[in-house]
Amino acid sequence: MTTAGMKSQLQSLPERPGVYMFEDRSGEVIYVGKAKSLKSRLRSYFNSSGRRYKSRLIQQEADDFDYLITENEVEAYILEANLIKKYGPKYNIQLKDDKTYPYIKVTVQEDYPRILKSRMVREDGARYYGPYADVGAVYRVMNTVKDLFKLRRCSGELDAAAERNGPCLNYHIDKCRAPCQGKIGRSRYRAQIENICRFLAGYQDDLLGQVEDRMQKAAADRNFERAADFRDGLQALKKLTRQQKVASGSSHNLDVIGLVREEEADMACAQLLFIRNGSLVGQDYVMLRGVVGEDPGEIAASFLPRFYAGSSDIPPQILLSSLPEKVEMLEKSLKKRREGGRVELKMPRRGEKSRLVEMAEENARQNLKKNAIKRRYQEEKSARELQQLQEELKLERKPFHIEGFDVSNLKTSDSVASLVVFKGGNPSKEMYRRFRIKSVSGQDDYAMMQEVIERRYSRLLEEERKLPDLILIDGGRGQLNAAVEVLEKLGLQNLNIVSLAKQDEEIYISAEESPLKLPGNSPGLQLLQRVRNEAHRFAVNYHRKLRSRRLTESMLDQIRGIGPARRKKLLQHFGSLGQIRNATPEDLQEVEGISDELAARVYEYLQEHTRQV
Repeated sequence: MTTAGMKSQLQSLPERPGVYMFEDRSGEVIYVGKAKSLKSRLRSYFNSSGRRYKSRLIQQEADDFDYLITENEVEAYILEANLIKKYGPKYNIQLKDDKTYPYIKVTVQEDYPRILKSRMVREDGARYYGPYADVGAVYRVMNTVKDLFKLRRCSGELDAAAERNGPCLNYHIDKCRAPCQGKIGRSRYRAQIENICRFLAGYQDDLLGQVEDRMQKAAADRNFERAADFRDGLQALKKLTRQQKVASGSSHNLDVIGLVREEEADMACAQLLFIRNGSLVGQDYVMLRGVVGEDPGEIAASFLPRFYAGSSDIPPQILLSSLPEKVEMLEKSLKKRREGGRVELKMPRRGEKSRLVEMAEENARQNLKKNAIKRRYQEEKSARELQQLQEELKLERKPFHIEGFDVSNLKTSDSVASLVVFKGGNPSKEMYRRFRIKSVSGQDDYAMMQEVIERRYSRLLEEERKLPDLILIDGGRGQLNAAVEVLEKLGLQNLNIVSLAKQDEEIYISAEESPLKLPGNSPGLQLLQRVRNEAHRFAVNYHRKLRSRRLTESMLDQIRGIGPARRKKLLQHFGSLGQIRNATPEDLQEVEGISDELAARVYEYLQEHTRQV
């Protein structure tokens, strides 16, 4: 669609809040934005005066736009964050480390509470502590407190009045006090849980002292293996809490975010400090890209809704180094995620809280410096690789844009292929593509490669998009000839294309009779190997995902109580049958609609009927 065509659509736009999406010629979403008035906001992109640098780029590349109306601006904030996470548009600020953080969940709503790990916070009566950046430390802490207090490890809620057949194995090996048999009273058991909760809330001295006493006693009894377990647990406890009282004499629950920008590198760093009851219980940082032309306040406005997406465990106060323009609107959107609890965004200028922000900013600067050193090293390394590859393959220019292909069928159904893209010697994962083979039956790898090459480059020609500097095929002479035949049919016989055979690491070039053999330490060969290996990894993972999904659907359909809706939720939550099989009943209960009884049924069935996929 032309610019004039898009302008003509503006007349019908509503004066309503909502979210808009710009798409390029291939239909890919390149930018997601929010607006108080969709009509006014979208008109600004086609107003030649006063447009920002990024707006000009979007307007030049956009071929169409779409929009969604929301009830108010708060809903637009939330929807924008979800759509950015879904599409990963290249002109939005991107979180390089888009991840979720684990929490420790204590099921205090039960008569005999359990301690679990969770990446989701629900309004279920349990207490959640975190988030924690070190998942390994979380597991070690959970194991230590379970061993120390001999807490129950069985799944499901345990009713104090329920009758049981007999104690489980954990009781007989002295790892559980068998509350199911009345071996420990409810009040005493819950007192131990409260002790653990105090530790997780930041009051760590008592519990640390108890673990250290147990360690010393085990060592005195010459039970060195047990002493080593308590030593490792003690280290994990200290690591989790950091033992650092950063807000002396206070009991604040807050997050501190220091945002520092390095515009020349189009990068920014958000350093996070998680403070609970005045103690620094965790820290992490997130690198952001696509920040050119954005001031720190705008970066914060983009970062906050996405960082806290899906979490209701948001502290009542968040300290920032820069405040966004629409602070009140952001506070309302975060309050909605916090399920009604007030959230205050502040930029302190003096005092204790100001020092916390300064500490976060200083750490963010250091992280940017470390990132810059790594980036310079990688750029120099990539330049050497591209230079040598150009010389060895006798190319007219450096192969800045390389596309690599691989086919995966594993002698079964679900035949697939992968396309990976490297630019400047580094993966451009947003440009990766996966293909399900449509026209080939059986095990004809050559025909499968031809199908994928034709689908990829006929589309690029149709959409008049830029062609790669070099194509790499995983395989030998046969795979290369099959691909060359398709390129010639498309009129692309001048495209540079080679194949890399894994057995002897020989490079086949269409115009050369003999393969090229480079030494193992050759920078050019190492670049081709990275592209080939990445294409292979991407194809195999896709093949396994499809196979796992097919097996999951057929296997889960056999379990009473699992229908299409619950099957879909299980697959979305865990990703594969192997992951579902490896989940504990407690993990399964985190999925919406999976009760304690159903979780136990799923767990028992899969343990009996499956092997790891």
